[in-house]
Amino acid sequence: MKTEEIHKRLHELNTFQCVDNELYMRGKDEMGNDFTICFDAFNFLEWIDKEQIEYIKEQTIKYIQKK
Repeated sequence: MKTEEIHKRLHELNTFQCVDNELYMRGKDEMGNDFTICFDAFNFLEWIDKEQIEYIKEQTIKYIQKK
């Protein structure tokens, strides 16, 4: 049985919470509906470090400068 990959966009981030090693980001999806994504907090921190944050900043600055 083949499963389809789900693609969603957290369009508007408005709530952030971390409880019991679960990291929640809440907001609105691309259709304006409420949407919550939950990460394992420890795993998230393993992946997102200073280098990734700097990369995100650089890419965002490039995007802003194009506008």
